[in-house]
Amino acid sequence: MRTVAWGVCGAVLGAALAIGAGAAEPPAAKGTAQPFVLKQPRPRAFQDHEGFVSLFDGRTLAGWDGDPDVWRVENGAIVAVRPPDRAMNNSYLVYRRLKARDFDLRLEIKAPVGGSGIQYRSRTGLPWINPVPGAPPPKLRWMMTGPQADFWPAKTFGRDLFSGQVYMENDLARVTSWRGQVTRRSAAAGPELVGTIAESSKLALEIRPDDWNEYEIIARGPVVLHFLNGRLMSASVFDDPESPDNRAGWIGIEAELNPARVEVRNIWLRKLD
Repeated sequence: MRTVAWGVCGAVLGAALAIGAGAAEPPAAKGTAQPFVLKQPRPRAFQDHEGFVSLFDGRTLAGWDGDPDVWRVENGAIVAVRPPDRAMNNSYLVYRRLKARDFDLRLEIKAPVGGSGIQYRSRTGLPWINPVPGAPPPKLRWMMTGPQADFWPAKTFGRDLFSGQVYMENDLARVTSWRGQVTRRSAAAGPELVGTIAESSKLALEIRPDDWNEYEIIARGPVVLHFLNGRLMSASVFDDPESPDNRAGWIGIEAELNPARVEVRNIWLRKLD
């Protein structure tokens, strides 16, 4: 296609210049091939919510389900606070009003302390395979199993190692696509590296550890894409139509480690299934 495109480039440019100069464009003869223009896509519009529904009203946790000792609303954001002096299993806030399989999910997030992630296509109520030593038994109705768009601040380990990766929560598969990777897996085989996006350390520079970050998750059938601040962070293809990770499930927010503080706002979903 590139040869054809460059072959007509001169004709297209000449026509465009003539039109820009006010010249009349002569009618094309019948049956004559028309010049074509290769167009760029529309600019990214993260705040364009046409076709989306809001999952958070900015004032209450209506529709959400989680530990009230952890989750609250402050200044128009959902906030999780985990104290420094207590052993705790992960905390999740589950949106109970719908399940989604194919969707676009947009939200803003920051986690100045501790770790976080966005659950999707997830289930609740399953046995927890990795309880925190010394913590009270987890309440399984709030524990989420399934795909997660990871989000960890740089302060947690001195640098950001995980934000943007595809992580399977409460699953032995764990990380299925590290930041900067495009991977493919199936029911019979673990992740295979298909290609790379960029070096993980360079992508980490796009993440704001102390400020709001624009997170977008796109899920279509076996394919999921994770974006942070307009940059593709990871992509995963899971060729197993029978897996619950490829079916409709809950959306939720995670907070982990002690202490932790996670904030999420402006949560918008375009549901396609």
